[in-house]
Amino acid sequence: MKADIHPNYKPVVFQDISSDFVFLTRSTMSSKETIKWEDGQEYPLIKVEISSHSHPFFTGKQKIVDTAGRVDKFRRRYAK
Repeated sequence: MKADIHPNYKPVVFQDISSDFVFLTRSTMSSKETIKWEDGQEYPLIKVEISSHSHPFFTGKQKIVDTAGRVDKFRRRYAK
């Protein structure tokens, strides 16, 4: 591999601001904000609006918005 062409891959804390869910993972993203983690070390903090903890698909709160009966029409057409 060539030297100095790959991004810096390091531990980073992501915080879901809608549910205050935080998790530590590795990423190439960086931030000026830091947070002290459970192990006593400080890590860069990346704030996100939606994560798997708050996304409707993963929480089971997803709703199908049916405009003009499209879902029913699809089900009737492909029910065969």
